[in-house]
Amino acid sequence: MFDIKKIRENPKEFDLSLAKRNFSSCSDELIKIDEDNRKAIAETQALQEERNAKSKLIGEYASSGKSEEANKLKEEVTSIKAKMHELEVKQKDIAEILNNKLSIIPNLAAADVPTGGDEANKEIKVHGDKTNLKFEAKEHFDLGENLNLMDFETATKISGARFVVQKGNLARLERSIANFMLDLHTSEFDYQEVNVPILVRSQALFGTGQLPKFEEDLFKTINDYYLIPTAEVPLTNMTRDKILNSADLPLRFVSHTPCFRSEAGAAGKDTRGIMRQHQFYKVELVSLTDEKSSKDEHERMLSCAEEVLKRLGLSYRIMLLASQDMGFSANKTYDIEVWLPGQKAYREISSCSNCGDFQARRMNSRYKDANSTKFIHTLNGSGLAIGRTLIAIMENYQNSDGSISIPDVLQPYMNDIKSL
Repeated sequence: MFDIKKIRENPKEFDLSLAKRNFSSCSDELIKIDEDNRKAIAETQALQEERNAKSKLIGEYASSGKSEEANKLKEEVTSIKAKMHELEVKQKDIAEILNNKLSIIPNLAAADVPTGGDEANKEIKVHGDKTNLKFEAKEHFDLGENLNLMDFETATKISGARFVVQKGNLARLERSIANFMLDLHTSEFDYQEVNVPILVRSQALFGTGQLPKFEEDLFKTINDYYLIPTAEVPLTNMTRDKILNSADLPLRFVSHTPCFRSEAGAAGKDTRGIMRQHQFYKVELVSLTDEKSSKDEHERMLSCAEEVLKRLGLSYRIMLLASQDMGFSANKTYDIEVWLPGQKAYREISSCSNCGDFQARRMNSRYKDANSTKFIHTLNGSGLAIGRTLIAIMENYQNSDGSISIPDVLQPYMNDIKSL
């Protein structure tokens, strides 16, 4: 969400920034609507002043016996009230149009973000060597089904496509991955663990930018509830309509939740396996900072997500996303892509985004320092997507006999079981 005053001050710069996001220029339209809105406000205020002045005169005329003049002014005041009501309704409608227009404009890209679509994404780091198996690697769904630990057929009967039933030690492994991540982020990286609702109101989704533009990607229930697409939504909204003290920042939260996405734009993509499901689990990181700290906090969050993969012994690379490949609310995003030998490709396992004050403006989340009150900067990242981490472990730790070794750091969570 943007400050219309800043758009008025630098309309050309705003349109050039939007072009980087492949969003049509709109400053002229926004400024015109804003002018109409401010004009309606000014006219209403002028009528209010006129009404107050004439109301005062009515009392003076009445007390001095000028009843005819007083009655005439009463008629004029009644007329002014009617005009004010019309103008107030008009102004409210104009303001709603302006807010609706502003609400669908994506965040502006940071200066160091490359311009373009996914072809312009920039590889900035590769960590570790790709796993070199001495046999033909299987994909995770073949491994899971061969071990009778993944059951897609039963899940389809129960719920339809893009669901799975996981059993036995594979289900335990997924739970162990989540516990390992939570322990790491809370004990070593200073994140506070938070259990959050997975049903949220539309206002919460508006605050983080999923609504109004991306409603088709969400699962809506009843009574204006939505299932969360990520714990970013409730975690970030914890500061909604609050003013924090700068001394209390940064706030760092971590949460393990199920996530729900309709995958409306993913027809035909990753239809086998658990890479892209309607229901999945994720450990989410959220940081809330002042404006001076957000860039450093972004790098810190990225390093925390990286450390999970390092301790699991998985090879990965980091991509700086181009302007048109970032999420709606982000002004800069790093994707971490893990190497999957079964797919013979790097695949996304985490996105770490700095949203600047974009979400905070939508939520009215602020902080107070010695000089002024400002909007909080919000950041979010997967630390990590648990299902995709499970995939990475299955494919990288598979053995020629079809078994899967358990990474050393996870064995204590698995009652020292060493393989599936």
